[in-house]
Formats: sequence, structure tokens, C-alpha cells
Amino acid sequence: MAQESEDERGKRRHSRTLFDGVAGLYEQARPGYPDGIVRFIASTAGLDAGARVLEVGCGTGQFTEVLMRAGFALTAIDLGPSMVATARARLGDEPVNFQVSSFEDFAAADRSFDLVVSAAAFHWLDPDVKYAKAARLLRPGGWLAVLDGDERYDEPFGTALHEMWVARSPDDGAWVKQQRGARDFDGTGLFGAPVQFTETDTLTRSVDGIVGVESTRAISLSWSEDVRDGFTASIRGSLAGTTEVPLTRDVTVTMAQVRHS
Repeated sequence: MAQESEDERGKRRHSRTLFDGVAGLYEQARPGYPDGIVRFIASTAGLDAGARVLEVGCGTGQFTEVLMRAGFALTAIDLGPSMVATARARLGDEPVNFQVSSFEDFAAADRSFDLVVSAAAFHWLDPDVKYAKAARLLRPGGWLAVLDGDERYDEPFGTALHEMWVARSPDDGAWVKQQRGARDFDGTGLFGAPVQFTETDTLTRSVDGIVGVESTRAISLSWSEDVRDGFTASIRGSLAGTTEVPLTRDVTVTMAQVRHS
């Protein structure tokens, strides 16, 4: 497993705090998750209602809401207090144990959970902690599930948007191509062979919706106000005269069962 430098760790840890400042926009703009993903997770892991589940990086509760519909005994954590407050408001009276905490600092007894799951957040965790701690928190036979999303706008906007990112990104847009949380499963020695499932949807998104989603990426949140304003103007200029843009969205879950001695 690749080691990160202190500079890389500092940048990653700073970047993951930026979402909390736009919790309201995040809640409004970010899409939810399909029920089929939870059905696959529950079937693969043999989970029934009441199973003890830890959601890592719950954000404003988009995936938390889907997990609750399955009847799990759910603990949901996020390091952003505004994100957690928004998630609490979203879920209302649902019996979710929300906690404001990073995964690295989260306190729980060993072997407390049947499932540890993270949707679009696992890549923000310390690489020397995330797999080892997940394994420690899982009961024998428990599972780790990592969700990642990929969105592809129809052309010509898909290419135009990519070029907007590349023009403003110091890494030439490499973040767009990076693999996400599932990439290190095989190298840990802590889990069995991973299994994977992808659910694909085609949908449309309004121009305001596109601006909202792209304005809640960590990279754009790290830019100066002038750069963000120019980025937004470029999106709107590219879509002048357009009301909606079709896109294809893949949500992939990669799961592996913990190995306990």
C-alpha cells in the first residue's frame, strides 16, 4: 500500500474539512443512492433488520436514509458538525446514532459491528488506519463495504467540463481519474476476496443542479473565490440556452469479509 507524505496527509486532511462549510448546498445538490445497492450489501453480508452498521462519512445523510429503510441499527459518523446537523434534520425522528467524529478518532469496542460502510468518503481516511480499524471494529464474519460514484455527462458538455477542471487544477485534472476506496482491498491481508456490484442510472440534471454539484467538490472548494466564480461562469456559458443535461451515473459497491484469527 502506497505511503503518503506528511504534505499529502496535511492536504488530504484539510480538504476533507471543506464540505462542512457548504452543508446546505451539499444537501440540496448531491444525489441520493439507489436502494439496489443496499439490497446487494444486505444479501452479500447476510444482514437482517437490526444488524449493527457503522456508516463512515455520512455527510448530510443521503446514504444514511437508504440504510435506515433496511431497518439496520445504525451509527453514522462525520467529522463535520454542520453535515451531521443537516443529516439529523433530514432523518427526523429515525433512531440513528449520529456522532460528530472522524473515523480515526471514533471510539467503539472491538467487534462491535456487522458492517462498516462508507459512501464516497473512504478515500478521505488515513490510509494507515482505515482498513486496520475497520477490521478491528467488525465482528467475525463481518463485512466492509465501500461505495464510489462515477458521473458522465453526455457530449459535448462532458468533455467541456473536464477541460474546465483541467484548466484550473494544479494536477491537470488527475483527481478525475483517480481510483477510489476499493483499490487497496487486496493488499491489506485483513479481508477476503472482494466482490463488486454496480448500479447504473441515466438521468438529467438542470444547469443549476450541475453548478451545485460541481461547487461541492473538494477541489473547487479549495479554490479562491475568483477562480470559483470563473468556473461557475464557464459552466453556465457552456450551457447557454440549455435547461438540462443528460448523464449516466454508476454507483459501485466493493465489499470484502473480514479475516479474524
